[in-house]
Amino acid sequence: MRIDIITIFPEMLAGPFSFSIMKRAVEKGHAEIHIHDLREFTTDKHRSVDDYPYGGGAGMVMKLEPVVACLESLKAAVDYDEVIYMAPDGILLLQSVANSLSTLQNIIVLCGHYKGIDERIRTHYITKEISIGDYVLSGGELAAAVLTDAIIRLIPGVLNDETSALSDSFQDGLISPPVYTRPAEFRGLSVPDVLLSGNDKEIREWRHQKSIERTQARRPDLLNENS
Repeated sequence: MRIDIITIFPEMLAGPFSFSIMKRAVEKGHAEIHIHDLREFTTDKHRSVDDYPYGGGAGMVMKLEPVVACLESLKAAVDYDEVIYMAPDGILLLQSVANSLSTLQNIIVLCGHYKGIDERIRTHYITKEISIGDYVLSGGELAAAVLTDAIIRLIPGVLNDETSALSDSFQDGLISPPVYTRPAEFRGLSVPDVLLSGNDKEIREWRHQKSIERTQARRPDLLNENS
């Protein structure tokens, strides 16, 4: 899978993809992550990519020309399945959205800044808008990193145990059950006996019941959505 991220602060994205699972995914050839500096596509001598909004008001707006120039340059070389804009009013990034995007081959992710991007970009060039939550960040870079991580970890071969992602929270509409590791006893705190029993059927039933209980306590909205 190839992900191209367009940003005015490429340095912000150097770190998230240089460690752990993301780094291994790139090194093993399961994913390509390309970071593009939007300022390289402006004709402004000051490398400006923003301007004042028509109609007045506070803040600046990302200009049409450099974004379109960058998009057209990328699309001339690669056939993209989606052009995504990270926006607080986009669809919420749910596990189902990440699952769907992980099956694609090539996507572009545009990071916004200031008061946002010229509406004509959203209307005519963006195919999907995604939000990571009901709050506003200083820019789209952190959101793009979250989206990229959520997608790439689902690609077959990225995780050492490919079944691991299938048991993550939200994959089946529930929160994951509690997990334990060694030692079995620590300062009077014990691991539940069922997990030490070796009985796979009872362990599966225990985990499913705990998932339901934890979801009911922490995210009852998920149960309502699946009912």
